[in-house]
Amino acid sequence: MAKEHSFDITAKVDVQLFKNAINLVDREVANRYDFKGTTYEVNYKEKDKALVLVASSDNKLDALKDIVIEKLLKQGLSSKVLDELRVEDASGGTRKATYRVVDYIESKEAKKITADIKKMKLKVNAQIEGDSIRVKAKNIDDLQKVMKMVREGEWEAPLKFENMR
Repeated sequence: MAKEHSFDITAKVDVQLFKNAINLVDREVANRYDFKGTTYEVNYKEKDKALVLVASSDNKLDALKDIVIEKLLKQGLSSKVLDELRVEDASGGTRKATYRVVDYIESKEAKKITADIKKMKLKVNAQIEGDSIRVKAKNIDDLQKVMKMVREGEWEAPLKFENMR
């Protein structure tokens, strides 16, 4: 009897890597010449799953966001982890940007991923289980084809693969 193999498609964010990236941002900005003497703030609210950036101007805010994305990528996280909610004026003539930390796959997108997997006409079974998608097959090569298709697709969530068995 053949053994069944499986893996999960998730969008979970490694919180420790995220915090490391934010700490690296703080250190770099403190040493950058273009931020000397200006007001800036990088605040990660873990309970709210939000990142708040405050800078003295729109240009500084854009530079701060670029630094955050650079550090996230260096930590092995996707830039899709951040979803911009709003940019607004803050106190003292500063600008404030609020980002939501995306660590789940929306149901609409999960349904599209499972539909795309079924369109491949492979002998695989894809099911949505909570905030992940479990893909099962008897042939491990079919699972690898599914992984390749998902990696090449353009998705909103920062997808990653876990629990390969």
